[in-house]
Amino acid sequence: MKLLSLLIETLIILGVTIKNIEAERHNKKQKQRNVTIQISVNEIKQFLSHILERRKLVKVINKRENLLEKKKSQHKLRIKGIQNKDLPKRNQNYLKKQAKKKITDEGDQLFKLGIKILQQSKSQKQKEAYILFAKAADMGNLKAMEKMADALLFGNFVMQNITAAIQLYESLAKEGSYKAQNALGFLSSYGIGMEYNQAKALIYYTFGSAGGSMMSQMILGYRYLSGINVLQNCEVALYHYKKVADYIADKLEKSEGIPVEKVRLTERPENLSSNSEILDWDIYQYYKFLAERGDVHIQVSLGQLHLIGRKGLDQDYYKALYYFLKAAKAGSANAMAFIGKMYLEGNDAAPQNNATAFKYFSMAAKKGNAIGLHGLGLLYFYGKGVPVNYAEALKYFQKAAEKGWPNAQFQLGFMYYSGSGVWKDYKLAFKYFYLASQSGQPLAIYYLAEMYATGTGVLRSCRTAVELYKGVCELGHWAEKFLTAYFAYKDGDIDSSLVQYALLAEMGYEVAQSNSAFILESKKANIVEKEKMYPMALLLWNRAAIQGNAFARVKIGDYHYYGYGTKKDYQTAATHYSIAAHKYHSAQAMFNLAYMYEHGLGISKDIHLARRLYDMAAQTSPDAHMPVFFALMKLETVHLLQDILFFNFTMRWKWTQLDNTLGPYWDLFAIGLIVAVLIYLLRNRYG
Repeated sequence: MKLLSLLIETLIILGVTIKNIEAERHNKKQKQRNVTIQISVNEIKQFLSHILERRKLVKVINKRENLLEKKKSQHKLRIKGIQNKDLPKRNQNYLKKQAKKKITDEGDQLFKLGIKILQQSKSQKQKEAYILFAKAADMGNLKAMEKMADALLFGNFVMQNITAAIQLYESLAKEGSYKAQNALGFLSSYGIGMEYNQAKALIYYTFGSAGGSMMSQMILGYRYLSGINVLQNCEVALYHYKKVADYIADKLEKSEGIPVEKVRLTERPENLSSNSEILDWDIYQYYKFLAERGDVHIQVSLGQLHLIGRKGLDQDYYKALYYFLKAAKAGSANAMAFIGKMYLEGNDAAPQNNATAFKYFSMAAKKGNAIGLHGLGLLYFYGKGVPVNYAEALKYFQKAAEKGWPNAQFQLGFMYYSGSGVWKDYKLAFKYFYLASQSGQPLAIYYLAEMYATGTGVLRSCRTAVELYKGVCELGHWAEKFLTAYFAYKDGDIDSSLVQYALLAEMGYEVAQSNSAFILESKKANIVEKEKMYPMALLLWNRAAIQGNAFARVKIGDYHYYGYGTKKDYQTAATHYSIAAHKYHSAQAMFNLAYMYEHGLGISKDIHLARRLYDMAAQTSPDAHMPVFFALMKLETVHLLQDILFFNFTMRWKWTQLDNTLGPYWDLFAIGLIVAVLIYLLRNRYG
């Protein structure tokens, strides 16, 4: 049996290896993952006008057909022979309807195929998806038209054309498209390609949310939470966020969801070019080399990256299984557990098989692996390949939870929350949900939000519930735009990057707010008027600062200090620097505040406090050592010069006073007196 299982595993590895070699040959010369297919503006306009004209023509034809049918219904057919004469016309109408249905079905099939390609790839193959969307849109498929409008707005594999996108969105909005309503609301809120109008944006978002747009729901939730152009209302925010969180939680229960790589553009250029959130191609090639050389840790890491599509890599089940099998053969318990997970969930490379999942989970569990123990717990909890046994499930979940595995902690919490195989115990449920949430387990965060929203097992807190729901909502599929926005920025497509970050910022993502403000501040974008850039950037820095971004708080201070996008106001600048220094321990804020105390700008001059703040800045950040050294040198030099000048002035004033009192020769009298005293003292000493 051992020989047979070894042979099977060898065949699996061989099969996966062959597929990987074929994939490598195909992609060997393609190092750039984010390829943009540029289409000329004229082609876009032609395509757009073709779709709009087609839709107008269809409407006119339908209107005429309806009028004809109405006229026919008004006339009563008295002779049966007339009915026989109408038979060819009826057949013709039937054939027209069948042809129309066939076109509609073809459009639906093309759209579904395009969506499937998008889900399977993050890079090269996506252009094929948009070609299919274009064909489906030409056949009148509304969803495909929405995709093409998005492509024109964000510049996805076509040249960005916001005017054309707006025309298409307006046409779709008339058809009741909630996605188009959401897009028009977003463009109105920023004044991109449309008139800046927050009231109109709010109306669009309201219609979008009523139609079922999760993005509109999320935007409204954030607006009511923060009081943006509406009265701040926690309960209304809770209502909107809960709707989105319920939708996300349902998706998460079926799979682990999509991890989000959020790159901060405000980082220094040397850090940004080699950001830990995105895996560079050269580093990936090096990791592959190490994996082939037998580095088990790297094999498991690459397997995980390909399993869920992390750090800019495409999701590839075959590559994931290939690396896991190599690592498992070398004795890696983590790899065994991940193979079990793949067979439990089922995919193209590892078809769903409970027996195989049980085998690999058991192998990992025997080595004390937390993921393997959790996997066995899931099999017994849901009765997959084994009878349902809550006692066994509880035992395995407890063992895995003790080893710190967050998914097992969540499962324990869920068992106590729902009373599955145990007595309901909301205190224990809260304990395990909280433990899992500290590691970022999304479903644990969701159930904590549920408990705070309803006051189950804890004191009800609307604000806490909203904050937790917001965290869950930010795991939605729309967060993939962080990746495409970053690649667009890196490739120099600033306008495309700004539009994507701005949409995410509107939805309440703090990282997107600071990134949008950073791009606007650079004044490299062309889609926003130059005079509006600083005021809009200030607005976004302010929203990011409210959410706890220390860098954004310092930026607000800078804008008020220099008068960017607002009037110069040293007092307000000092207030923001003070918040950043004392609340977030920002070295930059401490340095700026020290400078203001040194010169008395917006606050009372205080040299001693300035010295103290300079010292604190140097202690807080090593990068502040040199600036603080020069600042203190300047401060001490100026202070010394002021003391010398003050001393000279004081002495001159004193000499003038003595001249007036004792006469012009008082100094000679003083010298004579000193000499006399010295002679007297010497005579007493030696006499």
